Amino acid sequence: MSTNLATIKNEIYALKDTFQTRLTNQSLNFEVEAGFAVQQLEGNDYLLGIAMSNQQSVINAVTNVAAIGVSLNPARKQAYLVPRDNKVCLDISYIGLVDLATQSGSIVWAKSELVYEQDRFQMGEPGSMPDHKFNPFAKDRGEVIGAYVVVKTPTGEFLCDAMSIKDIHDIRDRSSAWKAWISKKKSCPWVTDEGEMSKKTVIKRASKMWPKNERLNMAIQHLNVELDEGIEFAHQSRSGGAEVANKAMEERKQMARTKLIERLEDIATKEGEQSLNDKIALLNKSQQDLIAPDIDRLLEMARKSDQDVIEAEKLAANG
Repeated sequence: MSTNLATIKNEIYALKDTFQTRLTNQSLNFEVEAGFAVQQLEGNDYLLGIAMSNQQSVINAVTNVAAIGVSLNPARKQAYLVPRDNKVCLDISYIGLVDLATQSGSIVWAKSELVYEQDRFQMGEPGSMPDHKFNPFAKDRGEVIGAYVVVKTPTGEFLCDAMSIKDIHDIRDRSSAWKAWISKKKSCPWVTDEGEMSKKTVIKRASKMWPKNERLNMAIQHLNVELDEGIEFAHQSRSGGAEVANKAMEERKQMARTKLIERLEDIATKEGEQSLNDKIALLNKSQQDLIAPDIDRLLEMARKSDQDVIEAEKLAANG
């Protein structure tokens, strides 16, 4: 085992108490999930390098496994550790999002599919299944023209939402991963797994109309803020309620901003300007955009805290 891997492994296994405190899914086992995390780092030298340069991000990612309640088990395909913006982040697949919704009882089941040019697809009446017919053995079904998801609620109703490939690509183009791919040709899930990302996009939009699910909402908020997958939908959902969805997104953004500002205020008053600047430097672009109007105020708080410490030390020395 390399020295770097041993160092990160120790950091991960030291999280046991924190993991248990944050755990929302009692079926998850810390030792098992820690083992999966180490396996992913061991199998990816680039990811391990990012982990060594930003060890706090590894701690945050593994803690998020507990808080959101998804598994790093590669066989379950719910979540993965990925490099993003010089950090190790927890990425949640569309399968993970669906599992969160079904585990909570928000929905009974969900199915998401891509629609190709040669398919026959017709949305049904509200509350009914869509009609999607295609030949799974066809050698060429044409280009992907969209994606949809249909779920069954506990009351027996079917909820369906669909997005054109243009709408999906509009979301893709706003994501930090795609922008990094365009500018620097870095690895990007929209390039390596476009179909999976398309399904995730339509699920994220449709889920706003599903029965309330706190763990699923937390997972989507995590993806939008931590991985900067795009947090606004410009086009109306097929199932309606775009205004409600947009309002909900704005409320989640405001909640994330409030919590972040509270943490930074605490650092400013207790630890001073240097610690505050260090923390701000670790934030991703979306988080920095959220706190931009408060930067000057936070820095002033931190400087006052530093000055208070200096004055207190002077008084103690003269006394």
